[in-house]
Amino acid sequence: MFYRENGQFKSTYRADQQIFPIRQDRAFMLGLLLVAFVVVPLTASNYFLQAILTPFLILSLAAIGLNILVGYCGQISIGSGAFMAVGAYAAWNFGVRMPATPLVVQILLGGVFATLVGVVFGVPSLRIRGLYLAVTTLAAQFFVDWAFLRIPFFTNYSSSGNVSVPALSAFGLPVQTPGQRYVFVLIFVVVFALLAKNLVRGAIGRQWMAIRDMDVAASVIGIRPMYAKLTAFAVSSFILGVAGALWAYIHLGSWEPLAFDLNRSLQLLFIVIIGGLGSIVGSFFGAAFMVLVPVLLTNVPHMLGMSLGIDTASHIEHMVFGALIVFFLIVEPHGLARLWSIGKEKLRIWPFPH
Repeated sequence: MFYRENGQFKSTYRADQQIFPIRQDRAFMLGLLLVAFVVVPLTASNYFLQAILTPFLILSLAAIGLNILVGYCGQISIGSGAFMAVGAYAAWNFGVRMPATPLVVQILLGGVFATLVGVVFGVPSLRIRGLYLAVTTLAAQFFVDWAFLRIPFFTNYSSSGNVSVPALSAFGLPVQTPGQRYVFVLIFVVVFALLAKNLVRGAIGRQWMAIRDMDVAASVIGIRPMYAKLTAFAVSSFILGVAGALWAYIHLGSWEPLAFDLNRSLQLLFIVIIGGLGSIVGSFFGAAFMVLVPVLLTNVPHMLGMSLGIDTASHIEHMVFGALIVFFLIVEPHGLARLWSIGKEKLRIWPFPH
């Protein structure tokens, strides 16, 4: 009963088309942002900020980028880890070769170079689709892995292939403690999530969804498939590149090309599928599932007083985690975002029957 919009009248199209048309949603989102920006940095432990919240936010941002390509435009990609790697190494090279470049500019330039690579590997989508396109993006993954392993220029001729970032600061403020890193990442995630939400609600988003549903019919009504597909690859790669730079700079600090291998691409694809294809909020749900469930599966045996070997615990964790993924896909193939939507619809008519 508290979630009904009775008495909330819209007198303009702008008011009716806003992202959160229901007053309760706006209040909930403002409260959530207030907790995220103020309460969490002041009360959460360093472990919770560094090991759980920061990876969750960065993976959510990467999932938003992949969801634009896979969920909204319908172009299958399993090379998202490659675009994250391009963003990370491009940002790092700008920082090493031009130390005066501000941190935020380095990260955004990493996204720009990831966009260029994404558009190049998105060109085959103009002629092929489905599993064949997935193989093309897989080739991008293998090529990028090989390039960063074998071309020493990208690692500034490091003998080990590992690279690391110095002490970070943005706009004269340090970005070093777990709380500072968390807030820095949170700002990026909020801004890019808002931009992505507005993109998919606009004309370009409708073009992406038309291509996803039936590209032949979309071209008949005047939508240019080349423009729609390449812009989806460009926007997706840019967000993935920014997420890769944040993952390398903020979460890892020191990394090698294996940090962005095929497993990272598959992880992001699982996040998008579990959270919900074609849903911005589903990217957050999927990332939360991917980050929190392994932590719970690792700690539950200790809470029950069970002593398991490291190898045994790891194997059990992978088995249970895989089973949970299959279970969720069977129960709700449209992802956790669909369950969230169903729950909101039930609240709107509660306590009356559906």
